[in-house]
Amino acid sequence: MRILVIEDDMKIASFIVKGLKQAGYAADHILDGQSGLDQAQSVDYDALIVDIMLPRLDGYSLIQRLREKKVFTPCLILSAKSSLDDKLKGFQAGTDDYLTKPFSFSELLARVQALLRRSSQQQQAAVLTAGDLRMDLFTRRVTRGSKEIELQPREYSLLEYLMRNSGNVVSKTMIMEHVWDYHFDPETNVVDVLVHRLRTKIERGFEKKILHTVRGVGYVLKIV
Repeated sequence: MRILVIEDDMKIASFIVKGLKQAGYAADHILDGQSGLDQAQSVDYDALIVDIMLPRLDGYSLIQRLREKKVFTPCLILSAKSSLDDKLKGFQAGTDDYLTKPFSFSELLARVQALLRRSSQQQQAAVLTAGDLRMDLFTRRVTRGSKEIELQPREYSLLEYLMRNSGNVVSKTMIMEHVWDYHFDPETNVVDVLVHRLRTKIERGFEKKILHTVRGVGYVLKIV
């Protein structure tokens, strides 16, 4: 899943982005409100984390304009403004949650995950399946048949992306853009390495292969 952080404090933004990546999410960072608005409209994000006091366009206005344009990406306001009036203004603008600074990353992550769960309930099934492979988006539990599969955060993100596109070939570039947060470098083999690790975990001990390489194109998740 991909999250956009719109925050002009580089120290705070770096802290959030680093934590999100360690938790297995792809994260982009924008420094000002207007650029954040443009980015949130042009890229399909799973959640937004928005500061209020931003250059060029404040967080309230950013969220309100997104909602007016029918962009309903789940949003969390993260702000030093802690009065009831400030919070009410945020919810009136269209935010889904409001967290005040200073904050603990564990609480921020829990809030973001709650937003993502609610969004999943509204938009799609809480469980992804591909043959006998099953992923519970709420508990982040992955099983194949009766076997539970332990995945590292990046492996989980890759599998989630593949399962959401089950039966469709996804390129290395697409994987880089959704599982990481930078564009594809043809000289790197990080995708191949991650796919190999994931394939080993979801295929070892099973007769049928499920993760296939389409030479020169990418990868596809399906049982043949």
